[in-house]
Amino acid sequence: MKKLITYQIDSFTKEKFKGNPAGVVVNADGLKDYEMQQIARELNNSETAFLFSPDDNDCDGVIRYFTPSIEVPICGHATIAAMYAKALEDNLDSCVLKMKTKVGILPFEIIKENGDYQIVMTQGNFEVSPAFDDDTAKKMIDALGLDNTDIDENCPIQIASTGHSKVMIGIKSRAKLNALLPKYNDLADLSKQINCNGYFVFTFDSDSKDILTYGRMFAPAIGINEDPVTGNANGPLGGYLIQNKIVDFKNNLFEFNGKQGEKIDRLGIVKVRVTIQNDKPNLIQIKGDAVVVFKTEIEI
Repeated sequence: MKKLITYQIDSFTKEKFKGNPAGVVVNADGLKDYEMQQIARELNNSETAFLFSPDDNDCDGVIRYFTPSIEVPICGHATIAAMYAKALEDNLDSCVLKMKTKVGILPFEIIKENGDYQIVMTQGNFEVSPAFDDDTAKKMIDALGLDNTDIDENCPIQIASTGHSKVMIGIKSRAKLNALLPKYNDLADLSKQINCNGYFVFTFDSDSKDILTYGRMFAPAIGINEDPVTGNANGPLGGYLIQNKIVDFKNNLFEFNGKQGEKIDRLGIVKVRVTIQNDKPNLIQIKGDAVVVFKTEIEI
């Protein structure tokens, strides 16, 4: 009988039942893929992270991520949750852990302050695909419940990625963002054609100088109709905004706060930092708070 130390943590918030919930198993050594998939299905969060001991000398540990239905290569909010749980479990001081993921070894910074922690996730290499053709873009717009007139003409509809790709769709109105009623089956079918599971709809329509964007993220093809607060959408969004010269920056640095989860009452904030080289995004990091909802043991 193995006792798995398991947390449920809300990421990108300090308020329980807000932000984005993730499961974390902090002592996953020995678990088989099927067992991890079953645990993720049982916890039924959009992602559950599993922490393993290092498998060689070039990393401090291994981390894997499962939705209720499949394994995914990387996940922002589950990384924040996993590093927060590890910091609590091991009573860590401020440090940087090099964790092996499916997109390579990434440095995750743990910042200890006043007895609590914040987590900085360095994301994978930024990539952006060409803008979609008009026919594909129209199918996407229709499936999301949008009209062409809703689209922000400064924002090309294209895939951006730091390891787990998302389609970026900029729109004009926050009211429209919150009123969206996507056709999830159509989005899932479209995902097979474009080889991308996530659709991140965002707007600059903000009533706060501290919040640049509001967003919603839909990924029905991997069993997540709507993800509350998405690190692997807001991070690539920063690269996308720089790549397309949509925003200004100073001293080769662009920082902003993205807010998400308003419509589904799970508000959270992702702090995004983009380091720029030769006017292109070079390094993307996200920073977030977290809070424990519960800690338990699973015996298998």
